[in-house]
Order: sequence, then structure tokens, then C-alpha cells
Amino acid sequence: MKYSFCDSTHGPLLIAIDRDGLRYVEFVRGEQPVTPTDEWQRDDLALAPFVEQFAAYFAGRLQQFDLPLAARGTPFQQAVWRALCDIPYGETVSYLEIAQAIGNPKSVRAVGAANGRNPLSIIVPCHRVIGRSGELTGYAGGIPIKRWLLELEQRHAPFVLTP
Repeated sequence: MKYSFCDSTHGPLLIAIDRDGLRYVEFVRGEQPVTPTDEWQRDDLALAPFVEQFAAYFAGRLQQFDLPLAARGTPFQQAVWRALCDIPYGETVSYLEIAQAIGNPKSVRAVGAANGRNPLSIIVPCHRVIGRSGELTGYAGGIPIKRWLLELEQRHAPFVLTP
């Protein structure tokens, strides 16, 4: 596993890859931080293209990442993570809406658990999932980081007129 860091307003972001692609994207100072193990190798050069995309995202210049993803999880988690990727930049949905999107409307709690185990923060936009009444609920990086990410995206989201 190779890793590097990207700076953000809320501290460094750990980015880790293996031969299959991106495995981890986590805030180092989050509520559930991931730290490199002794087997991991720091390789800033190999991860430069990844870091560049995150820097562009944080600057409001990138809304869609183009990176090889290699998150590992159960089939249910993978289904939830795919549904998260369908949430448009700058928008939010509820856990119930994700459960409905994967064809399992009674799995709201399981969706919340899968959301919490997402190893690709920001790219698989679990921060865009909110409670049914609109409240900000759990986020591995912490609620202040979730709020910051949502505000960042809402400031830079394309304005769309609806008839």
C-alpha cells in the first residue's frame, strides 16, 4: 500500500492506494482516523495525481473525481457505496432514499452502517447523506467536517433553473 497526504482546511487527508486503485481516503483528525501501518510506504510522487484532484475539489474547481476505486466491502456495502456515488454534487439525500435506491427500503439502519464504513471519504460522498428531517447525522470525519464539505459543494454547485 502506498500513501500520501493532502492538505485541507480541516487538516490532512490520508490517501492510500494499492495495485488495484484507491483504497482509503480519510481525514487524519476525524472521529475514525485511518493511519498508515508499518507495511505502507509513503510515495508522494505516485499519489500526486490523486492529491491534485483533491486540491482542485477543495478549491471548488472539481466536482467529479476521475480515479480508480478499489474499496473493499460486502456486497451490501458495495451497493450502498454505488448509490452514494449517484448523489449529485452539492445535493443531499436521506438514508431512507439510499435504502430505496438499492431496492431495500427497510434497510435504513444497515444503510447507515454501510455509510459509516465507507473507506473513500469525499469520492464516495457519504457526507451528502443526512437524516430524514434534514439534520446532519454521523460522519467519520465528524459533523463539523461534514458541514464544511456540504457548504463547500453548495457554494460551487452549478446553478440549475427548473421550470
